[in-house]
Amino acid sequence: MKTEELKKLFDQLSLKEKIGQMVQIPGYFLSEGNITGPALDMGLTQEDIDLAGSVLSVIGADRLKAIQTAYMEKHPHHIPMLFMADIINGYRTVFPIPLAQGCSFDPALAENGAAIAAEEAAAAGIHVTFSPMADLSRDARWGRVMESTGEDPYLNGLMASAMVQGYQGMDHETIPEGKLAACLKHYAGYGAPTAGRDYNTVELSARTLREDYLPAYQRAVEAGCDLVMTSFNTLDRIPSSANRWLLREVLRDEMGFDGVVISDWAAIHELVEHGIAADDREAAKLAVLAGVDIDMASPAYCRNLLSLVKDGEVPESLIDEAAWRILVLKNRLGLFENPYKDASAADETAKILSDAHRAAARKAAADTFVLLKNDNALLPIRQEERIGCIGPYADRRQLSGSWSIFADDSVTETLREAFSGDANVRFAKGCSILDPGAPRVPFGAQKIADEPETDADAALEEALRLAADSDKVILTLGEPNDYSGEAASRANLTLPECQQRLLRETAKVNPNIVVILFCGRPLDIRPVKELAGAILVAWFPGTEGALALTDVLTGKTAPSGKLAMSFPYCVGQTPVFYAQLSTGRPFHGDFRTDRFHSKYLDIPNEPLYPFGYGLTYTSFECSAVTLNKAVMEKSDTIHACVTLANTGSVKGTETVQLYIHDCAASVARPVREMKAFKKVTLSPGESKNVEFVITEEMLRFHDIGMNFVSEPGRFEVFIGSDSTTENKAVFELK
Repeated sequence: MKTEELKKLFDQLSLKEKIGQMVQIPGYFLSEGNITGPALDMGLTQEDIDLAGSVLSVIGADRLKAIQTAYMEKHPHHIPMLFMADIINGYRTVFPIPLAQGCSFDPALAENGAAIAAEEAAAAGIHVTFSPMADLSRDARWGRVMESTGEDPYLNGLMASAMVQGYQGMDHETIPEGKLAACLKHYAGYGAPTAGRDYNTVELSARTLREDYLPAYQRAVEAGCDLVMTSFNTLDRIPSSANRWLLREVLRDEMGFDGVVISDWAAIHELVEHGIAADDREAAKLAVLAGVDIDMASPAYCRNLLSLVKDGEVPESLIDEAAWRILVLKNRLGLFENPYKDASAADETAKILSDAHRAAARKAAADTFVLLKNDNALLPIRQEERIGCIGPYADRRQLSGSWSIFADDSVTETLREAFSGDANVRFAKGCSILDPGAPRVPFGAQKIADEPETDADAALEEALRLAADSDKVILTLGEPNDYSGEAASRANLTLPECQQRLLRETAKVNPNIVVILFCGRPLDIRPVKELAGAILVAWFPGTEGALALTDVLTGKTAPSGKLAMSFPYCVGQTPVFYAQLSTGRPFHGDFRTDRFHSKYLDIPNEPLYPFGYGLTYTSFECSAVTLNKAVMEKSDTIHACVTLANTGSVKGTETVQLYIHDCAASVARPVREMKAFKKVTLSPGESKNVEFVITEEMLRFHDIGMNFVSEPGRFEVFIGSDSTTENKAVFELK
């Protein structure tokens, strides 16, 4: 629809109809367009339902077409409804969780996964996905780290931008066929909750917010995301859905965002619980003044905006702005010409879980696995070896993360099924996935997988017999998928005792242990590191995860993932991340002379495995860093080079990483910050020159006056295989 036609339609809307566009109802309110019980509990009338501009989490082409038809027939101006859903790392074809995708250090992988998710979800009638999540995540206690791409602002920004392009495409005028509108979340600072507890308060200085947390959101906005979702948390003691500075001044004025701002689930109503609003009426006023366009799953806007405008407490112009932005989004999606967009039962059958999609998911999973340890080349396994595959994940279908809410686990092969053609690989469960009595809480409407009762002693004995009769043991350990994700904060990051017992007892009968770790967050795996000869982090790898594991375990594919988030030594370190400030008393590792320095008495400062770390089946050597000049003018660049050589016996891929340290600045700077990386694949004996271009823009930060500038001085350039590399050179910025 042309802009002038849309404006003509908009001018015909009553104030109540405009407010209706700003209301999103949950899918359980609808049954082919009819009101059901829960809607009455929120005080919504049939008229409220009939005017609501969008609905959440309804799927299926035929069902959505029926709802859209009924809705438009009732709407006074026949305006179509928006259908939104959480399509996080795949619709039916599930890719690895976003944290795993971060470990690929490959934005193209994330873009392709988002494009496939969009194609499948669009066929099922969805218009908007609540993804990507660009929240910086540095505290493994927080369950939603699984939905982030890790602890680094630069990497997060690249991945968020890539996902937006995958969902929406590159056309900034319209959202084409097979694409979705992307909703960036959670704005802002949601990844830094106090004590790692979900929905908790956030305390960030203005400088830390701007330096570390806002850049990834900015990259997603620059990529053209159509929506931004407010976060649940407070920032500067103001909930995001009422934070006018955050939404209007920073997001719109500074970042230039001109799309739709939507609250998270009932976040406007929760302003009352935060204690900054006396009731829903005051909450609605605060949110609309702050700049929230759509109220998700709460009655605050629906019940109160009309009277707030009539009483002069809210300018009608704010309603016009919000409703207009929503209609513009519907127009970008082409809904006025085709209110069903791409919804097609035939396309659902043809596209969902297609061979091509499954093949892409299989490759993506293999590219996200991180090999943390491989003593004595335990991996890959050889065809003639007798393998005992033991543990709660040896025959488990739940390989997708908790946010894979539309996944069908029945189409996911287990590791046992994936190895079904190999008689040398035998299986035993060994133990349950959790200790008896451990809490299990379903994620939303998801059903927790039934866990048949296990005779713990008998299961262990069977596993130990198999282990003793095997050349190597593949031990499948980890947390269940509902132990990470939203509302899944954990104070203890260790494996369940039943799994640790299985590990200890197996090591007594066979020391050749390969541990595959299934998880949605970094865990405390000190016992695993001590007893296992090899450790492969599989995360929650998705629909094709088991098949991807057979590819990597057998050497068909070599692992190439690098940690996007540090694995803590123990929970007492969290949050732990590589880009810390040195402090005035940095610890240099000698307890005898460094007593009065920043350290623990009982554990190291360093994580168990750092950001950027990951092995493969070959070895690499990186030469010393060379610079083409020692002094850089602000209008100039410096070229930093290393030579990378494959010194092993098989082909492999290394991610060469560049970090920069500003040695003296007007404010304290991180000990190092990632500024670039390159993935390099080399055959045995092959070497390649790897060059990075350092620009003045890469050296900027918010100085003591909060100006975003670079300052003259000395800089260190680190280039290596992870964030701990000491391979460096020095230059000066004039």
